[in-house]
Amino acid sequence: MEIIGFDHIVLCVRDVEAAVSFYREVVGLDAREERPGKWSLHFGDNKISLQDAASPPEMARGTLPGTGNFCLVTETPVGAVAERLRDHGVEILTGPVEKVGAIGPLMSVYFRDLDGNLVEISNRV
Repeated sequence: MEIIGFDHIVLCVRDVEAAVSFYREVVGLDAREERPGKWSLHFGDNKISLQDAASPPEMARGTLPGTGNFCLVTETPVGAVAERLRDHGVEILTGPVEKVGAIGPLMSVYFRDLDGNLVEISNRV
């Protein structure tokens, strides 16, 4: 078996509507309602599915809001990303700071979403 990439990740959230709004308006992702009440966030060929903490599917029972930690890559300069986040009242935890990503060095900014998930937005260096 050879794994070749990600298809999607799932974030457990307390309030799906608030998460959709945050990721659409603050982060700039495309929010789509896949079926009634089931939302996902799209960017490039990637997807983040949102799981309502109040009604998780049986196999995802025990998943908790705020336990996610992921990195998004952008071509927008990280300094401009940090400014946009601050303009929306989002606290920058650290950055811009140099890190190492899957394919090399990154310049990153870190913050938490509404549920406390740790989000990193980076530029490839």
